[in-house]
Amino acid sequence: MDIMQQLNQIAQERDIPVEDLVVELEEALGAAYKKYVGARGEVNVKLDTSKGWTAQVEKEVVAVVEEPSFQMSLTEAKKRNPEAEVGDFIPMEVDPNRFGRIAAQTAKQVLSQKLREAETRRIHDVFAEKMGDIVSGTVSRRDDQNVYIQVNRVEAELPRREQVPTERYAPNSRMKVYVYKVDDSQRRLKVIVSRTHPNLLRKLFELEIPEIASGIVQIKAISREPGQRSKVAVFSEDERVDPIGACIGPRGARVQAIVDELNDEKIDVVPYKEDPKEFIIEALSPAKVNSIKLTEKQNDRGDTEKHAYVVVPEMQLSLAIGKGGQNVRLAARLTGWTIDIRSEAQAAAERGKG
Repeated sequence: MDIMQQLNQIAQERDIPVEDLVVELEEALGAAYKKYVGARGEVNVKLDTSKGWTAQVEKEVVAVVEEPSFQMSLTEAKKRNPEAEVGDFIPMEVDPNRFGRIAAQTAKQVLSQKLREAETRRIHDVFAEKMGDIVSGTVSRRDDQNVYIQVNRVEAELPRREQVPTERYAPNSRMKVYVYKVDDSQRRLKVIVSRTHPNLLRKLFELEIPEIASGIVQIKAISREPGQRSKVAVFSEDERVDPIGACIGPRGARVQAIVDELNDEKIDVVPYKEDPKEFIIEALSPAKVNSIKLTEKQNDRGDTEKHAYVVVPEMQLSLAIGKGGQNVRLAARLTGWTIDIRSEAQAAAERGKG
């Protein structure tokens, strides 16, 4: 494959104008040859689509020629320009094949640099306005730790820490990811995306539920254990709009679309309440609460510790706590209160001891 074929192929694959590649190569090759031989005059290299490479070196007119590659005798110079004098520069055609290894090394360096620049520009074009938002992509490949998601011809990185353990990430499978950050700490610009971030859930709600997108219904808090269960607290600015009904949708269609995108992650949508007691009761749903007592105190660091002592019916204890403590753990994160749950019998026994 000749150089023009290579350039055209790279230009097409990476969406770089082939003219830009040609100009960069010409300038870089001229500068590299000038530096290599130590020439004082300019070196101009051209790539013609039909003729291939041509090169011209400005040879310095000297009294005694020591470096024929970039010097010329006064006698030789006067054959070309009768008015030539020592110190002048006369442009001469040279065989570009003499550039040899310099040409190959320079072409490789220039193409690598242009590809990095094109990748950076394309990442910027695709993701400049997508930070903190979700995008759709296709799983392109994976290595031992990371999964790579193709988004508009840009490969975003889904690190292991941002992956949901229960998801398979099969090649060519489509999914939505949250654009977490653009990492420019290394030579190559990287886009980091997430499937575990709580804002993925928030953005999916905005996408699927018009009342949230318009601001009529607000998401006040989210707690999430990715791939397993989430709780979302919502509030309506319009008393005529039921925030829970808006999120659930007809026959549960709206929230089901989000559950499907998250591969059957269970989602509890609960009403947000200004009163912390009421909010904790809602957050512990579907369990019923008999009574709740709140205490707040300052710790040694000056932070306020918020503690809720909750009593539930005997038959509701396991439901309130949830499998592995998940329900109470999610409720605590959602509300910002540490929650201790007791059954009626347990609470009575503790009162008796007190």
